[in-house]
Amino acid sequence: MDAAVSSGRFNRHAPGMLTLTVEEVRDAVRAALAEDLGVAGDVTTLACIPPEAVSTALMNAREPMTVAGLDFAVEAFRALGPNLHCERCVADGAAVPAGTLLLRVQGQTRAILSAERVALNFSQRLSGVATATARFVELVQGTPAKILDTRKTTPGWRRFEKYAVACGGGTNHRVGLFDLILIKDNHLAALAGATPNPVAAAVQRARQLYPQLRVEVEADRLEQVTQAVDAGADIILLDNMPPEVLRAAVALVAGRAKTEASGGVNFQTVRAIAETGVDLISIGAITHSARSVDIGLDFV
Repeated sequence: MDAAVSSGRFNRHAPGMLTLTVEEVRDAVRAALAEDLGVAGDVTTLACIPPEAVSTALMNAREPMTVAGLDFAVEAFRALGPNLHCERCVADGAAVPAGTLLLRVQGQTRAILSAERVALNFSQRLSGVATATARFVELVQGTPAKILDTRKTTPGWRRFEKYAVACGGGTNHRVGLFDLILIKDNHLAALAGATPNPVAAAVQRARQLYPQLRVEVEADRLEQVTQAVDAGADIILLDNMPPEVLRAAVALVAGRAKTEASGGVNFQTVRAIAETGVDLISIGAITHSARSVDIGLDFV
C-alpha cells in the first residue's frame, strides 16, 4: 500500500485541519465503484479486452490546477486491480501547470478501464475545490484574512470537500452542527423578546450548556456587533456587509473577538473585503460551485 495511505491519515501539508482516514476513503470509493459496475460489471471492457491484457495509463492535468484527491484515484484502481502498480507523481496540495503527470498506473488493462471514471470523478471534483480555494487564498495575500469553507457542501462529500479546501490553502470552519456554536439570524429571530437582548440571551445559554465550544454570532448590523462583543462571543460573523460597514465593525470589535465576513464574496470582491481588516472570510462557493477541473487518463 502507498505510504500516504498506509499512514492512516491524509493532508499532512495542512496541520491542524481536517484529515481523512484510510477507511472513509476506501468506503467512499467502493460505494462509487459498486454504483458504476452494478451487478453485471463493466460489460464493454469484459466483452472487448482479454483478461491477460496489460497496459500503462497516465493521469495528466489538462489545465493548471491545485491537486487534491489522488488517494481516491489510487484506491479506485487498486480496488479492482490489487496488483496494479500506481506511482503518484505529485502530492495533494501541489499547484501544477497543464501537462503535469499526476499518476502512472501499470497492470491489468481491465482493472484500469473499469476504475477510470471513478478515479477521475474524485480527483477532478476535489482538485476543482482545491483550485478554487487556492485562487481565493492568492487574492488575499498580504492581508491578515484567512479563507474559510462552509457547510454548503455536497451531501455525503463534506469531509472530502473540506479536505480539498485545506489542500488549496484554505482553513476549515466547523465540520458540522456539533463542533462550534453558530448563532444565526433565525436563532435570534426565534428568541425575539429575550432579555436583555436575543444576542446576549443566546450566548449565555450556549456558554451554560456547551462551555467547551467556541461561540460565534451572526450580525447583520452594527448594533448586533456591539451586543455580540458585550456578550463575549468568540467570533462575530459579519453578514452581507459592504466594505465600509465591515471596516466600522472591525473598528468596533477592536480585537476583542475574531471577525468573519460572509456573503457576496467572489474573485472580484474578495480583496476589498480582506483589506477591511477582517480575520476570516467564509465562502460557500469554493465547495458548492467549484468547477471540476480537466484531468485525463491516457493509455500509452
